[in-house]
Amino acid sequence: MTAVDTDILAVAREQVLERGEGLGQEQLLAVLLLGDDRLEELLQLAHEVRMRWCGPEVEVEGIVSLKTGGCPEDCHFCSQSGRFPSPVRSAWLDVPGLVRSARETRDTGATEFCIVAAVRGPDARLLSQVREGIKAIREDGNDIQIACSLGMLTQEQVDELVAMGVHRYNHNLETARSHFPNVVTTHTWEERWETLRMIRAAGMEVCCGGIIGMGESVEQRAEFAAQLAELGPDECTMNFLIPQPGTPYEQYEIVEGRDALRTVAAFRLAMPRPLLRFSGGRELTFGDLGTKQGMLGGINAIIVGNYLTNLGRPAAQDLEMLDDLKMPVKALNQSL
Repeated sequence: MTAVDTDILAVAREQVLERGEGLGQEQLLAVLLLGDDRLEELLQLAHEVRMRWCGPEVEVEGIVSLKTGGCPEDCHFCSQSGRFPSPVRSAWLDVPGLVRSARETRDTGATEFCIVAAVRGPDARLLSQVREGIKAIREDGNDIQIACSLGMLTQEQVDELVAMGVHRYNHNLETARSHFPNVVTTHTWEERWETLRMIRAAGMEVCCGGIIGMGESVEQRAEFAAQLAELGPDECTMNFLIPQPGTPYEQYEIVEGRDALRTVAAFRLAMPRPLLRFSGGRELTFGDLGTKQGMLGGINAIIVGNYLTNLGRPAAQDLEMLDDLKMPVKALNQSL
């Protein structure tokens, strides 16, 4: 067998770019172990895969926290856990505030508005507020697509969200199955998977990803990408750890930019077709230059504005960047 035959990028070009078949776990590990001298070649291939199987458009999304802080779970990365002495305190956003946030998000040109709550799963009060909020957003004349991220669900709750018109649900697996018990102890990876199964079965789009930089090994990053590919999400969120004060991970180092770019490209080679969205931590991990590199290395969706408990970049800056890269923002009427 020649060197060309065994070169993982040559294999990926034929398997992923030409046939649209994602790389498997061992292949992904080989990608993640590529040296910096192959990084530009890797990013170029990931961009070609994105352009071939997804096209040039970028989906833009804004998010808002309906219920912040006070979560009973112990996700070690999260400043909203009520178990850690972080500065985030419990708070609720009222319906007029939700309508205002949705309007501001739509005015940026975004096509997606995600309502998020820091909970194990929604109770009757939370679902009632989501229902009232969606009704008020529609009465405001806003036709933006609405997604939710409300924790783990029962079948009845899944059905309620479908009836409300929620078209996409975000529920991250966060990390590889083998690493999950080191990150969360108050619920299991399998419980999250079951919620995702019910969402898919109910006809909602599935948004699922995780956070890179939580002490996982490079082998576990490959495992995670392969597990996400098995799930087959419509959208995969790429977050990079922001070490939050008061959490068990407050002293963790920020993921180095080249490792982060390598990971983004590997995830695209694992999943040629889904939206791959830059989410929390990209400003800290990449800066402006790296964000552009990521957009040219497999990414085709971004969150604009602020995140749940962290500041992001102004939406105008991201939209200007997309214009510079000649990447059109996905229009609302094309995404319905």
